[in-house]
Amino acid sequence: MRMQGLKRHLFEIGLILGMVVLFTTLLLSLVGASPLEAFSHLFAGSLGSWAKFSRVLNVWIPLTLCSIGLLYAFRTGLWNIGVEGQVVMGAIGATAVLRLGLEASHPLFYLLAALLMGMAFAALWALFAGWLKVRGGVHEIFAGLGLNFVAMGFVLWVIFGPWKRDGIASMSGTQPFPLELWFPSLPGWRVSPFALGLTLAIILLTAWVLYRSRIGLNLDAVGRNPRAVRLFGLSPSRYMLLAIMVSGALAGLAGGLQVTGIYHRLIPSISSGYGYLGLLVVMLANFRLAPVPFIALFFAALNVGSIQLPMMMQLDSSLAGVIQGACVLSALLVFGLRTLRKRGPSDE
Repeated sequence: MRMQGLKRHLFEIGLILGMVVLFTTLLLSLVGASPLEAFSHLFAGSLGSWAKFSRVLNVWIPLTLCSIGLLYAFRTGLWNIGVEGQVVMGAIGATAVLRLGLEASHPLFYLLAALLMGMAFAALWALFAGWLKVRGGVHEIFAGLGLNFVAMGFVLWVIFGPWKRDGIASMSGTQPFPLELWFPSLPGWRVSPFALGLTLAIILLTAWVLYRSRIGLNLDAVGRNPRAVRLFGLSPSRYMLLAIMVSGALAGLAGGLQVTGIYHRLIPSISSGYGYLGLLVVMLANFRLAPVPFIALFFAALNVGSIQLPMMMQLDSSLAGVIQGACVLSALLVFGLRTLRKRGPSDE
């Protein structure tokens, strides 16, 4: 049965990719561009060298962390739309700690403390949305979107206000941190081995928590039937708050790594849209962990490779967004057809 399920899922993924390639090919043909040339530039721009692939990994790391965090929230039936703001709050928390360590003699301590503070900031930010859900009856989608706008306003305020550069307030962000407060990268690469290893460890830990631990079983039970779990002494509200806090903490870790390992300062667009893109990744993965890292890698390659299109073919780089949207629409169509097939004509 498990092998049949795997074969079916692989077939569905192949069908989705085939639909995406067909749609993109038709779109490129309509605008007079060569589909083969466009796909070639996308591939070369993202996987054409180790340096380019390291840029892909720099996108993959925060995108994967946000996506994995969303799995915890979805497990309990919560739509954590506020993950974008949680990335921002994580970056703000990390920046606050690093500013304290500018003159410190133990930079590694401040780097690790920055990540922990970023996770704490974002977890509390997510907890507020969860509290509004379970105590105030406010749907988490509306609470999350509202908190996203507040977080965006907050990051602009600190960049142009108390943390502005000496004598200037700039959209380029705060003053860059000294090299001692950067997570180091390998020669010729632009990705931090620590950030990469940490992300892989979180993937493995999440696999154990969601599929092998009692907490994962309880989270799944709450998501399936929150009323029934009360008969077993479980509190749906408690597990919902736990799930959304873990989701926020991982988004905050992504924000902290953006500051410590990629931009080395706080910028207005520090989230880079990874929170919203993570929603698409999880939906395309059908809310399962195993496909998430690979789908996130595909989307990361699209983001990096699309930079080549304006330079080489005079095409807008937003083609990557079109392909991502086509992926989600194709996935929804395939999953919808699967649901109709399971129901059968006798259920209609």
